[in-house]
Amino acid sequence: MLVQIEEFIINNLQLIFDQIGWLGVTALLVFENATGITPSEIILGLAGWMLIEAHGIPFTGVFLWGLVAAFGSTLGSSLTYWAARAGGRPMVEKILRWFRIDAQQIQRVESLFQKWGLGFVLFGRMVPGVRTLINIPAGMTRMPFWRFVLYTFIGAYLWCTLLLSLGYFLGHEWWLISEYINLAAPWLLAAAALGLVIAIAWRWSKKQRVPSLNLD
Repeated sequence: MLVQIEEFIINNLQLIFDQIGWLGVTALLVFENATGITPSEIILGLAGWMLIEAHGIPFTGVFLWGLVAAFGSTLGSSLTYWAARAGGRPMVEKILRWFRIDAQQIQRVESLFQKWGLGFVLFGRMVPGVRTLINIPAGMTRMPFWRFVLYTFIGAYLWCTLLLSLGYFLGHEWWLISEYINLAAPWLLAAAALGLVIAIAWRWSKKQRVPSLNLD
């Protein structure tokens, strides 16, 4: 069923973009980030080509439209966050059954979230296979919503801008984006882990600083 839905969306992306443009991109990203269906590299890769490069918009337009894409991504992520927060474990189990998500994937993401916290929400947005699952443990642990939205938006903006840029330069060869992303996934994961370590080390060093006493 999920495969059929994905094929339907892919086959109709051009029609959607032609008819409603960035509103269609936003709606698709809301759906994708709430459900995990249809990889964002397909949506944004095509958008970077069809809605930016093909319209003669300078490359700098990628950074503006990345904000729109990040808004849709954050809105979709928030839906899953609130479903997990309001419904708890029973709702999460229903979500897993509805979308046929392996429970072990959620368990792995939960353990990473418990270990890395807010940093995982930020950097995990740029890791395929993880980015759409972060919302669930964030909701179940009742992470403050404003923090969830802030970190999600920043991470989503970086991810969306990257994919729009790839679509802009690859043009009609947008389908290569998925291949490149899969090849880069281990490096993205390593970069995310490094970023988390640096962030934690910085916070730890900040806590260890003892203010000097003024004896004058």
